[in-house]
Amino acid sequence: MSAKGAGDENFPVASRLLPAWARPHVMAFYAFARAADDIADAPNLSADEKLDVLMLMSAQLASGDADPTPNVRELHLSLVETGVTHTHPQDLLRAFMRDAETPRTKDWADLLAYCKLSAAPVGRYLIDLLGGLRYGDYAANDALCAALQILNHIQDVKDDYQKLDRVYVPADWMIEAGVADKDLAAPKASPQVRQVLDRMLDGVDDLLSQAKPLPGTIRSRSLAREAGGILSIAQALAQQLRREDPVAVRVELSKARAAVHFLWGALKA
Repeated sequence: MSAKGAGDENFPVASRLLPAWARPHVMAFYAFARAADDIADAPNLSADEKLDVLMLMSAQLASGDADPTPNVRELHLSLVETGVTHTHPQDLLRAFMRDAETPRTKDWADLLAYCKLSAAPVGRYLIDLLGGLRYGDYAANDALCAALQILNHIQDVKDDYQKLDRVYVPADWMIEAGVADKDLAAPKASPQVRQVLDRMLDGVDDLLSQAKPLPGTIRSRSLAREAGGILSIAQALAQQLRREDPVAVRVELSKARAAVHFLWGALKA
């Protein structure tokens, strides 16, 4: 089991901006996602074993059975109570299954398709839990969630390759720049690796631009403020990843700086 918890994430999980009634449901969703992610990343399980466990979790989520995973049962009960669709957590499981089966990313479109399963369902769940959208569709949410996921992939680019043999960097961009997988494990980023990472950050900037309208579309004022705060953190992290080398060190905002950006974004929302 991973030692990682909600306090270790880049972005707030069930922050105090959310209504008190919603926070236990959000934490149930987070605990489920953390448990499934731990299975997908487990070094002692083969790809087939990971798929078997994730399929059992999928069946349990649908049935509501008590076994084998308590976190799945708790989320099932939460979804029944709140009326939120099972589609969002099932999509997350599909993303973790893909991680087990396909540890490489073909191109930018392939990465965005992965984020549609691995990241967008989290935002969609929160929106549905807290009253939906005033207008429009999930496009701005999906853009923000994809940006957050790709920023995390850039932060973890070295660890993902060394510890999980997983590469989320678009393979076609690596080939064009003359970058091999092993270059992601170097002591520091080569100019060619830096070029590819900056190209990913260009894509993130475009996604964040698409995400800007999101707070204004959300019915829940508290969730709109949270979205504004997260958008501000993401913009700051993207800028820091351009200035610093994520191959040499793990690039992240300090807790204090993240809090300032979150508050600023929340107040503007």
